[in-house]
Amino acid sequence: MHYLAMSFVSSFQKMANADRDHVAIDMEEMLANAQPLFTTECCIYEVPYEIRRLNEDAYTPHLVSIGPLHHGDPKLLSMEGHKKVYCQYFLKRSREISLDNVVSCLRELEPRIRRSYSKNIELGVDEFIKVILVDCGFIIELLIRYYNFMETDHDIIRKPWLLEKIRYDLLLLENQIPFFVLEKLWDLAFQSSLFNGDNSLSLLELASCYLCPTERIVFESSIRVAHFTDMNRIFCLKPFKRNLLRTNEVPTLHYSASELHEAGVKFKVNREEKSLLELKFSGKCLQVPEIEVDDGTETWFRNMVALEQCHYLEESYITDYVIFIGHLVNEGKDVDVLVKNKIIVNRLGFSEALGEISW
Repeated sequence: MHYLAMSFVSSFQKMANADRDHVAIDMEEMLANAQPLFTTECCIYEVPYEIRRLNEDAYTPHLVSIGPLHHGDPKLLSMEGHKKVYCQYFLKRSREISLDNVVSCLRELEPRIRRSYSKNIELGVDEFIKVILVDCGFIIELLIRYYNFMETDHDIIRKPWLLEKIRYDLLLLENQIPFFVLEKLWDLAFQSSLFNGDNSLSLLELASCYLCPTERIVFESSIRVAHFTDMNRIFCLKPFKRNLLRTNEVPTLHYSASELHEAGVKFKVNREEKSLLELKFSGKCLQVPEIEVDDGTETWFRNMVALEQCHYLEESYITDYVIFIGHLVNEGKDVDVLVKNKIIVNRLGFSEALGEISW
């Protein structure tokens, strides 16, 4: 009876469509299948052209692809073998799960993972799961080996130049996997303690040891990060007082550091605050937190700014800071003023090189 009813409805629809314009029918089907470009779960973005064109290299991985956006790039294929080896080590390291368990977990999470990307991912379900699994296994194993340095003898961890290149690739906005996926596999794999009976170390703290190595960070349990670019931004803001109201006005500074110095303004490094954003001006003294500048600093900041422009428009504090520093530093003599006052730790060598950074 149900079959006859369905057949009748189908026949009725065909008769009704016979009197309609075929373009209207096609449009109806096309619009019914349309998907929104962004969802509330979206957190990983292709950098918009208007931002990317200023420095293409700052947003593009140079050594290793993570996630689907740069997967298959011929320039990055040399690392695929290393990623698979590390994924294999990760799976062997855990006594809690099997490969079948991991695949089953990722298959369940697959729709949510896809919704984390601003771009429609054209990979099929099975291929998509393989990409995510290999990349997650590689990242977790890399973080473990970096933390537990003594267990390695001849691989990536023993090559500082390679570690640096991977570190900056892992902080690129387009080169991300949602953190909830990494955390899920971490929890599945290491339900019991991993490091000699110490199970207090979270994946977030482990990641910060490698990606933010200048200081050991203790994250509050309430902190949630979307991915590593987001983690980097949170690290830079912490413990910035974000409860202060932010206006929509772009911070302006009409004079460079050397011009302000010549006008009698004194520069002092602000050692009381750990956040880069804690700038203080009192009388004729400008206090600025210390910043270390090396080959990757521009890439580091550009990707946080790109994240803010796509995701945190109402809280674009890093963007404000970059605009401020960009006005402060125009040429080599501006750098000299800030280096002399210990505000900038210059790892680039020449002041002129730092002055040429496109903040």
